[in-house]
Amino acid sequence: MRAFERLYRLFEKRIYALCFRMSSNSAVAEELMQEAFVLAWRKLDTFKGDSQFGTWLHRLTSNLVISHFRVKKNQEVDSLEFEIPSEYNAPEKLQLGRDLERAVAELPTKARMVLVLHDIEGYKHHEIAQQMDISEGTCKAQLHRARQLLKARFE
Repeated sequence: MRAFERLYRLFEKRIYALCFRMSSNSAVAEELMQEAFVLAWRKLDTFKGDSQFGTWLHRLTSNLVISHFRVKKNQEVDSLEFEIPSEYNAPEKLQLGRDLERAVAELPTKARMVLVLHDIEGYKHHEIAQQMDISEGTCKAQLHRARQLLKARFE
């Protein structure tokens, strides 16, 4: 149990950041982060050590967030509830960074998730397509859509 507590403290911020970037809502991100660690505890025996624990936890978390939104796909995510966590509110952060965070948060859910997984987390199209249960072409189209919407927002 103590070892898992250490893992929690080690990965808590990283997992929260992933959940927040994918959900654009701090309350949802907090809930999903907690669910991810509970799920990791339950599935700990499936961790084979083929990769680092952080990589395994990251994959488990991204799958959890995708599943969360798949279940809620008929419910629209309220982009007006977007809030920037306090660690991003430092005065030295550029306004552009805050504007970009808000713009990403306001993207349609699937486009935002593909953008975050591909451009921020570094997943390949085939991995995202498999995780989100969409075709690779749809994945590429969603990424293109997200980039176009961001480009239009900042022109």
